[in-house]
Amino acid sequence: MQFTGTENYIASDSLKLAVNAAITLEKPLLIKGEPGTGKTMLAEELAKALDTELIQWHIKSTTKAQQGLYEYDAVSRLRDSQLGDDRVHDISNYIVKGKLWQAFTAEKRPILLIDEIDKADIEFPNDLLLELDKMEFYVYETQEVIKAKQRPIVIITSNNEKELPDAFLRRCFFHYINFPTPEEMASIIDVHHPNIKQELVQTALSVFFNLREVHGLRKKPSTSELIDWLKLLLAEDIDAKTLHDKTHKGGLMPLFGALLKNEQDVSLLEKLAFMAKRG
Repeated sequence: MQFTGTENYIASDSLKLAVNAAITLEKPLLIKGEPGTGKTMLAEELAKALDTELIQWHIKSTTKAQQGLYEYDAVSRLRDSQLGDDRVHDISNYIVKGKLWQAFTAEKRPILLIDEIDKADIEFPNDLLLELDKMEFYVYETQEVIKAKQRPIVIITSNNEKELPDAFLRRCFFHYINFPTPEEMASIIDVHHPNIKQELVQTALSVFFNLREVHGLRKKPSTSELIDWLKLLLAEDIDAKTLHDKTHKGGLMPLFGALLKNEQDVSLLEKLAFMAKRG
């Protein structure tokens, strides 16, 4: 199995190397990077490239590690016992399989995505150490061991909201997705908008990267937000000349709501545009 990128996903040489190294080592690949840099999309495109199933486990602040293995639905069993249902005599009818169970029992080696692991409680990664290391776990209710038929390719993403335990990090192959350069971003845009005029692309990229350099910006716009902005510019037939027009609504770029996501950043840019106009 070798990942070389796909038609829809422009992967850097270092990212391709990291993916293939993790596959070779049979270790989880821990991907970090700014939101919107394509961490989740990597798992989706890797599954397409390898023609295999993608099993996605999206982590929330309330997610527990046990849910990834299985859950015992005692409430349903109690209700069925009160109704006299014959299913109640087989406890396996009330075992709800988690994402790891699904990945372990897949016929073909799947991609298991554990998305945004840093959203969960700090103990969450530690609670999965044994299962990800040994690729097996014990089901107490049925007294059976669920062991992986083949080790799934595990992709773990993090937005760096909290530090992950050292013991967990030791078991992963790590890669940080650097923010794309203007040249790399132009290639990404070409994938999503193949017929866009290059003059508009170059002007939009200049506006976008200048915006990311503004000191004091609370949230820098991401790759996905640039793609959305360009889609809107095309839909509204806004050309490169209009993007250069500094008289537009307080000096802000057209359709700025695709790039700026809070009122503090909007106010900051309006103040900077006003000061530049006075100067």
